[in-house]
Amino acid sequence: MDYLLSLAVDPAAWIALLALIAMEVVLGIDNLIFIAILTNRLPEHQREIGRRIGIGLALIMRLLLLGSIAFIVKLTNPLFSVLGQEFSSRDLILITGGLFLVWKATKEIHHRVDLDPGPDLFDRKNVSLGFAAAMGQIVMLDVVFSVDSIITAVGMTEHVPIMIIAVVVAVLTMLLAANPLSNFIIANPTIVMLALGFLLMIGTALIAEGFGVKVPKGYIYAAMAFSALVEGLNMIERRSRRSRPD
Repeated sequence: MDYLLSLAVDPAAWIALLALIAMEVVLGIDNLIFIAILTNRLPEHQREIGRRIGIGLALIMRLLLLGSIAFIVKLTNPLFSVLGQEFSSRDLILITGGLFLVWKATKEIHHRVDLDPGPDLFDRKNVSLGFAAAMGQIVMLDVVFSVDSIITAVGMTEHVPIMIIAVVVAVLTMLLAANPLSNFIIANPTIVMLALGFLLMIGTALIAEGFGVKVPKGYIYAAMAFSALVEGLNMIERRSRRSRPD
């Protein structure tokens, strides 16, 4: 109890908490985009529950990982080396998750640009993904994003209560943003390609990080923000054209 009270009156602890919340919310964007895109493939009556389960699983995984800090720290220990490059459990998780994201995004981009793509991930009339399959893919990426999130938290502060509060706030933010984001993607088809491009970039960054090439996340999110701004301007321009009298 005294430990918690000392944290509550420590200005440095509050600064660390605010910084970690901001970082966890930003990291959660990756997770949320994937969940929003994948659940849009489900039948309409299953989408909201799918999003809630996916985000709930993300919270559970993060809290479980926080409860085993010693295990998380060991994930960064080298397991083996290839041509002088050391690989840890975290590296292998990031590489696997990155490859999955690149494969998934590339496959869906191909479906959208192919003249005869067959069932489309974002075509609500052609729903082919089962609920269990969607949850399985969400769980796989939840693991990847959770490991990255918690290792980032461990690197920013040594206080577990601060980590727990930051993670819970970030996941609650994801929960509040899930439905609006998914509905926005459905209502604006051009956003779909942009979101897939984001996933492709995030997957590539995860693979690079797994191979020891650190890509500053600030660059990634700055590129995402700039792309979103340009697409926002395009949307405003299209609406202006439609509202003009002939």
